[in-house]
Amino acid sequence: MDSREEVVATSVVATKVSPSAKKALLILNCILLSVGNCGGPLIMRLYFIHGGNRVWLSAFLETAGWPFIVVVLFILYIYRRCSKGISTASTTVVYMKPRVFFAAVVIGVLTGLDDYLYACGVIRLPISTTLLIIASQLAFTAFFAFLLVKQKFTPYTVNAVVLLTAGAAVLALHTSSDRPNGESKAEYFKGFFLTVAAAALYGFVLPLVELTYNKANQAITYTLVLEIQMVVCLFATIFCSIGMIINNDFKAILSESKNFGLGETSYYIVLCTSAIFWQCFFLGAIGVVFCASSLLSGIIIAVFLPVTEALGVIFYKEPFQVEKGVALVLSLWGFTSYFYGEYKGMKKKKSEEKSSLDRSKELAQVNYSSEPFQVEKGVALVLSLWGFTSYFYGEYKGMKKKKSEEQSSLDRSKDLAQLNYSSV
Repeated sequence: MDSREEVVATSVVATKVSPSAKKALLILNCILLSVGNCGGPLIMRLYFIHGGNRVWLSAFLETAGWPFIVVVLFILYIYRRCSKGISTASTTVVYMKPRVFFAAVVIGVLTGLDDYLYACGVIRLPISTTLLIIASQLAFTAFFAFLLVKQKFTPYTVNAVVLLTAGAAVLALHTSSDRPNGESKAEYFKGFFLTVAAAALYGFVLPLVELTYNKANQAITYTLVLEIQMVVCLFATIFCSIGMIINNDFKAILSESKNFGLGETSYYIVLCTSAIFWQCFFLGAIGVVFCASSLLSGIIIAVFLPVTEALGVIFYKEPFQVEKGVALVLSLWGFTSYFYGEYKGMKKKKSEEKSSLDRSKELAQVNYSSEPFQVEKGVALVLSLWGFTSYFYGEYKGMKKKKSEEQSSLDRSKDLAQLNYSSV
């Protein structure tokens, strides 16, 4: 086996994913996205509530957990090396091609900018208002998915988008009294519009990731997805690190930890926990795009926003108005509508495939057994073969007789010529 064949064999090990395994992977990524989507904003808000005020640091923490992906990729690499029939000398270390790498770098920079915009909103707005605005991300995701990847909309999908948007609109009914004490209107509206920008930007990023998969010109495996996510988070972290350096955030961490409301140890625990939750969010989001679509990723993000609000009520003692309950019901309804539509679509597709297969089998059966082979047909076949053989045997005998007569005529001509020559 030459080097090219070994690399192909290695790729087969990494790319072979059964439908059941892909469903399990989708469920796992949905769980990661849900956990990160609920935990990330709550921990970030906890940091700001108890004295934290470093926006670039908060943005940095959203993607700072990227080394965890390196550990997972290393484990997958060891697995490929240990797989049967794969030469350890030629096991592919990195699947990402330059085209995909540069796309991931661009997405990473955009993600870093989105992290900063989001952190600017969280520090100025209550968690309920922030989540209300982020709910509009679903509309941006649907719009950009239609433009970039030609996402097809079913009535169930449209219904889900409408219901989730309606849930966000219901939440808007109680935002008039949400401005924190001591905060100016200018700061409040600055946070409002920066959060809208964050929602729009990430609504663009998710379809952009899906477009990258479609235009990659290589097999999209989950290993490659992890590599893309690692590059995205790495460059987003680098982007935020530059902001931290300019803003002197690294130098301020030590003094801020000593003045943190929950204590110095809790300060570092909050930072680490924030990084873990946000890594779950981004890893789950990009995984759902790989297993399903960017639209589903946006819907999961939207549906858990009211859940996060409910958790904010529990942990931060925020008031839970009737509007929040209505929004929660509408969001769950939209989520159910989307998955019911997907279920109906899959069921219809399987039914059509089964009908097509049954028709093919029936046609083959008809061609094989629609005309039974009776005894009369057997006798007719034997007689036909007999007549066919008799005809060719007669032709053969005639040709043989003709050749014999020609040979005799030729011999007589030679004898006559010999006789004439001798007499002379």
